[in-house]
Amino acid sequence: MRALVTGASRGIGAAIAHALANNGHQVAVHYRSGAAEATEVAKSLAGDGHATVHGDLGANQAEQIVAETVEKLGGLDILVNNAGIYFLHQIATTSFEEWQDAWRRNLEVNLIGPAELAWHAVRHMTDGGRIINIGSRGAYRGEPDAPAYGAAKAGLHAMTQSLAQSLAPQGIAVAGVAPGFVRTEMVTDLMAGAEGDAIRAQSPFNRVAEPEEVAAAVAWLAQPEAVWASGTIIDVNGASYLR
Repeated sequence: MRALVTGASRGIGAAIAHALANNGHQVAVHYRSGAAEATEVAKSLAGDGHATVHGDLGANQAEQIVAETVEKLGGLDILVNNAGIYFLHQIATTSFEEWQDAWRRNLEVNLIGPAELAWHAVRHMTDGGRIINIGSRGAYRGEPDAPAYGAAKAGLHAMTQSLAQSLAPQGIAVAGVAPGFVRTEMVTDLMAGAEGDAIRAQSPFNRVAEPEEVAAAVAWLAQPEAVWASGTIIDVNGASYLR
């Protein structure tokens, strides 16, 4: 099976790429910036036939990303919509212009980009195809400091369920994973600082997730036996938020 993982040059995306490769899939490691990092990830994956693909989801380049993947891998069976953005934009302290920009950017990258990728990807998928969307617990509990992010992820979850129903007749399963806080390179300083203890305490395990724990859920959803999980959003948040 041939898989495209967006935002795979580091963090959760890189862990997903490794998990899929370990299960025998060919992987296209997508990146927007960080070509060297993406190349290093692709080279380090188990097996052969992996590639890197470039494109900006915020610049309407979904068609290019899918086309490059199909060219390099010879087809596309699995799409993992992992790439996303997150930044603070509290309503009380953000100017209206910044507020508008935050909503536009979040919707473009976190929702419209995945929707466009899905449209192009299914044109290449046959029976047994998979779309796996990386959402967020913030879609359910709220994101008061980044409301556009929470709204976009809620939209991504809703899209997951809608596509699960519309694509089932084609044999394509669609599911999602909703992580809580995950330890990545981007939050190393935050976790080491004064807020680290409070973040860890959100879970009764008193820690945050490792990228590989999110990747394990994605790898299972990509398996043939997971087809009946289509339409499911799997919470991977260490019981930090229950619904």
